[in-house]
Amino acid sequence: MDGALTGMPTVPRSPAAGLHGSRCSGCSVTAYPAEDTCPRCGGPAEPAALSGAGRLWTWTVQRYAPKSPPYRVPPGGFEPFAVGYVELEEGVRVAAVLEIDDLDDIRIGMPLTVTAGDGVPRARPAIPGEEGA
Repeated sequence: MDGALTGMPTVPRSPAAGLHGSRCSGCSVTAYPAEDTCPRCGGPAEPAALSGAGRLWTWTVQRYAPKSPPYRVPPGGFEPFAVGYVELEEGVRVAAVLEIDDLDDIRIGMPLTVTAGDGVPRARPAIPGEEGA
């Protein structure tokens, strides 16, 4: 990977890296996952650590097991799960698996904390006072 993002300490989508994106040095647009160039103006983008604090923008529930392969049924069998977009404080929307115990408790606008996951980011309800809003 050549360009501005070669200075990142680890792979941008790995849990060890935290939630890393990029920010355009010209128009200040933030992107996730990180990109070498700005998706808006095409200018150079620099690595940017993202706060992970945000609010649920939209969501849905996956009620049926995905087709295999590549999906592998977990030992306890398939259980419905929620996925959604979380709008971070930086203005970028990140797709994430919503790790919420009761799917009936999910509400648009609820404060969430997004962390890098193994392949897909994960979002959990923010601890009061943690969301920064």
